[in-house]
Amino acid sequence: MAAPIPASPLFLREPEIRRGIELLYFGYANLTRSIDAGLARQGLGRAHHRALYFIAREPDLTVSALLAILGITKQSLGRVLGELAERGMVETRTGERDRRQRLLRLTPAGAALEAELFEALREKMSTAYSSAGQGAVGGFWAVLEGLMPESERNSVSGR
Repeated sequence: MAAPIPASPLFLREPEIRRGIELLYFGYANLTRSIDAGLARQGLGRAHHRALYFIAREPDLTVSALLAILGITKQSLGRVLGELAERGMVETRTGERDRRQRLLRLTPAGAALEAELFEALREKMSTAYSSAGQGAVGGFWAVLEGLMPESERNSVSGR
């Protein structure tokens, strides 16, 4: 991989900001494209993947917490969870302390698919991280955190 173009000292000018937006857009598009075939084989889309990812990260995640993380409508999440449950990838159980809670957990089939998809994403990210180096990764994280409202930053794993 060629050495990255260093940021201009005038990094707040429109061309530099546009470059950052385009890199973010194309980088994310290529990252997610790496899992599209695996999702398509299952007849699933990226919304299904996001649900699988966050449920895998936190077993017994509540439906309301997943709604907050994904920022989608209750109807959309209901459709996604319904399809995943129908395919035997997600199971729902009632909360022990609050019977109104619906707790989500991956089944072995759901965990296997999520692990397969994560591996494809891990490969892409670790290649890019290795190429950029530790300092650049820290800077990348700082920029991405700067795009998030401070109230959401604790949602990111590893904090």
